[in-house]
Amino acid sequence: MAESAGASSLTADADPAYREAVIDLLAAISYGEISAFERLAEDAKLAPSLADKVDLATMASAELTKVHALHDRIRSFGTDPFVAMAPFREPLDAFHLHTAPADWYEGLVKAYVGDGLANDFYREIAAYLDPETRDLVVSSMEEGTHAAFVVDRVRAAIVQDPRLGGRLALWGRRLMGEALTQAQRVAAERDALTALLAGGVDRPGLDLAAMGRMFTRLTERHMARMSELGLDS
Repeated sequence: MAESAGASSLTADADPAYREAVIDLLAAISYGEISAFERLAEDAKLAPSLADKVDLATMASAELTKVHALHDRIRSFGTDPFVAMAPFREPLDAFHLHTAPADWYEGLVKAYVGDGLANDFYREIAAYLDPETRDLVVSSMEEGTHAAFVVDRVRAAIVQDPRLGGRLALWGRRLMGEALTQAQRVAAERDALTALLAGGVDRPGLDLAAMGRMFTRLTERHMARMSELGLDS
């Protein structure tokens, strides 16, 4: 759980720097959801059965439905959401290019632990947002029922082929490394997001010690998800 930040009482309209940071954050989440939809729809082609194909397609459609509320919030600040998303396309597309799954099971692990890591990070940031934006971000991170579907399929496959577990464990570690690299790149290129985490005179933020604890929590949650899949992370 994120450290208590005494989340800012400012509205996103009151502080131009905060407004810019919120728009960037919502745009990054929006494009992440669109990318997840595209990726899951593509991965559905690898499904071993028609039932699995439908389940993964259902997961994909759930990602897309989250975008509308995020875009509405961005528009409420007088910003075109598609313009706001543009800076995040290249780094997120690069992440997915570098982590393209080789098969059905790598795709499932990526959907579970990769998206889970991103969701955990956004939940951490949500503690520093105004209540309306915080609630919107948290609701966008809900996993629904697809988590159980992924866990069931991966654990069953490992029982049938224990060697698969070792390969998928390595894959999970690679996903985390790539995700952290891309997150650092985005933060470095978007000053508003960096400022949001750092805080300011009127807003709480993370010092270096708190930042370290946050990444420790992210790592621990990643390891917990790997364990739920039956993988040694």
